[in-house]
Amino acid sequence: MTNDSDSDRNRNPFYLPNFCSSAAVFGTVLIAVLAAILMTLARVSRWEYFFADLAKTSLMMVWTALAGAAVLCALRGRLLRFPVVTGSSLTFVAVTVVIVAVSEIVFWLGMIYSPGAGAGADNWFPQDQWYFLSRNVLVGLIITGLGLRYFYVSHQWQRNVESEARTRIHALQARIRPHFLFNSMNTIAELTRTNPAAAEAAVENLSDLFRASLADSRKLVRLEQELEVTRIYQEMEQQRLGDRLRVEWRLEDVPGRAKIPSLMLQPLLENAIYHGVERLSEPGVVEIQGRRKGDMIYLSVRNRLPEKQHRSGSGNRIALENIQERLTLAFGPRARMSRAVDQTHYEASIAFPFKE
Repeated sequence: MTNDSDSDRNRNPFYLPNFCSSAAVFGTVLIAVLAAILMTLARVSRWEYFFADLAKTSLMMVWTALAGAAVLCALRGRLLRFPVVTGSSLTFVAVTVVIVAVSEIVFWLGMIYSPGAGAGADNWFPQDQWYFLSRNVLVGLIITGLGLRYFYVSHQWQRNVESEARTRIHALQARIRPHFLFNSMNTIAELTRTNPAAAEAAVENLSDLFRASLADSRKLVRLEQELEVTRIYQEMEQQRLGDRLRVEWRLEDVPGRAKIPSLMLQPLLENAIYHGVERLSEPGVVEIQGRRKGDMIYLSVRNRLPEKQHRSGSGNRIALENIQERLTLAFGPRARMSRAVDQTHYEASIAFPFKE
């Protein structure tokens, strides 16, 4: 359930966001503007001076914030190598240098374009170099300290949430493995009495299936791997049921490189066989369909219901609930699982975002 950035965050305790991203730059500018508004409200005594003072303050703070974000973006690779204390200290140093540089540029521009101008709301440039510089550094370090504290707390909270999610996925995977092994062993036991050669092939298939089920549950697998596991399981059941089982695959433009939690489609096929095809008096067909629509991938397994189940559509809901929870943990609210029952058929479907 991790991509490269997630892995970097888990391995490295440093907490700064990626200031190269547009979202982080927007947040930095927003914080600068809000701070400028607060400073202006605290400083001016009359509303007629408010907007002129706000324009000067916000312009100074926005340019400082943009320069700081650019510097932290450039230093991101180096800062990630350091522990929290060292990285935070270097961040303070980098921000201080940016504030001093921008303040000096603004002051000397004032010396060039408005020399000798008096202080007041109409003067856009500072006159006292030392006061202007020290004030900006002090204000900037206070805002930087508050921002770093927020980023640190947010980072720790996110790491805790991800750790809890990985633990829950591991527990859910552990729940489905014994059930999966039990049903597979039952299949082999039946084949040993009726078809020893098929039982031997089934044992080989089982080793491949169980190897897949023992894979690291924290990571997503490629969809083509999940489809291969499902096809191996189909072959195993085909050896046991023979002509009583027919599986029709209808995969349109499903990308095999998409990522998905392991053992998602196989339990759906297993349910369709155990609670559908096996209980039919005539041969049964299981339809497996897949398609991509936009950035979403849809997979479904459809089977005919036995006569006694036409109304209830009952089945093994433990596996289905397990799949639903693992989908939510891996992809969030965009992923979902649905069930549809009509007079003759039962269909289980999953939908998840395309993630390479």
